[in-house]
Amino acid sequence: MTTSVLPDETADRFAAARQVADAVLFEGYVLYPYRASAAKNKLRWQFGVLVPPRWGAESAEHSFQRTECLMEPRSGARLSAELRFLHAQRRTVQRLSPAGGFETVEELELPDRVLVPWDEGSEERVTLVADISKLTGEGVTVPFTRPAREETEPVHDADGKLVGRLVRRCAEVQGHVRLTASELDGPYTALRLTATVENTSGWQPDDTGADRDAALPHSLVGAHLLLGLSAGSFVSMTDPPEWARGAVAACRNAHAWPVLAGAGGRADVVLSSPIILEDHPAIAPESPGALYDALEIDEILALRTAALTDQEKREARGTDPRAAEVIELADTMPPEVLERLHGAVRALREVTGPGPDAPDDLTPDVPGLRPDTPWWDPESDRSVDPVRDRITVDGHSVGAGSRVLLRPGLRRTDAQDLFLQGRAAQVEAVLHDVDGGVHLAVTVEGDPGADIRREQGRFLYFQPDEIAPLEDV
Repeated sequence: MTTSVLPDETADRFAAARQVADAVLFEGYVLYPYRASAAKNKLRWQFGVLVPPRWGAESAEHSFQRTECLMEPRSGARLSAELRFLHAQRRTVQRLSPAGGFETVEELELPDRVLVPWDEGSEERVTLVADISKLTGEGVTVPFTRPAREETEPVHDADGKLVGRLVRRCAEVQGHVRLTASELDGPYTALRLTATVENTSGWQPDDTGADRDAALPHSLVGAHLLLGLSAGSFVSMTDPPEWARGAVAACRNAHAWPVLAGAGGRADVVLSSPIILEDHPAIAPESPGALYDALEIDEILALRTAALTDQEKREARGTDPRAAEVIELADTMPPEVLERLHGAVRALREVTGPGPDAPDDLTPDVPGLRPDTPWWDPESDRSVDPVRDRITVDGHSVGAGSRVLLRPGLRRTDAQDLFLQGRAAQVEAVLHDVDGGVHLAVTVEGDPGADIRREQGRFLYFQPDEIAPLEDV
């Protein structure tokens, strides 16, 4: 049996995963400084854009997503699927003409905002529920259509007088969701689930050389899938059990990646996202609201947004209702909420519960240790001194002031470190971590910002086997 209505239990489980799914859906929707005129908001929607097939053939974007993962359904289980995407609606601005009627304009000034042309995103959902037994063979295919439409919204000034209108136009989009399942070879009861989302719209570029902006209204934007089992569980694609590693490696995912997204660590919900995520992704509890840029830091975005000029804020409010919400969020954020964004330590959490109380007279007999100072305070252990400590490298004493040659190792080096291969540097400090490791803080010779780095304590760090005393060169 196949239906399009999600069971209440599944709808609740999807709702728990939808906070992260919303972040995927709206990633990059409108970026700081949240104005349509900003250069970074000229090219929008880079993730999960499924374009019409005849446009995709001529571009670097694709018309489909393919998700493959393993599941272990129980007898009589049903699979629920929810496709979510944004349907771009093109908004134009019209001013009321003195002669009657409306004329299209580039902007319409109002006391609190400046309205400009813009592509808004209307959320769409396609749901289906099918018995697992129906997914073998040809599987289940559900086509969908979102028709073209046009809507108008009157615009009034502060006195309630009609001064213009917004015209929103949506183009028709068509597509389908297809679910199939096949048994794994061997003694396992698991199934390989294949879920395909495809844009089947018939739109194609005309002879005038239509660009990506022309294709977007016919596209599925930010497309992703939520998958849920009524009974049973999915297998992690990033950390599968040993028996499933070969089958997981054989799965073929295209333009999407499935991760476990069940609440409380459960494995009965999967989010297949166009952005690579880890299992059980979550929004940081400190995050005050949507800022549409997961690559940025909420604190920085909030501070920068609050510092925009009044005119810039008026433009942002007129760009999009979601941009207006960001401006309101930044302007009204209480100081205690902003302070909470400054940082959080997540590694120091009780795993097995509190341990027994230490005796009152227990004082560690460690030279230089000050038990009345927190362990994370550098003053708690005076047996180490980053400025005076020295280590031996290739028979040479190395410490603050030593000149060394940088030789980044391949075991743990990123691309930026590799650019410094063979450069001379000065050691600024010798640091010891709690695991017994040694790190050398250095500044690169010839760096015009070296003095600023020293003043701010912002150094580059290398381990002893990644440097050579310059005397050896």
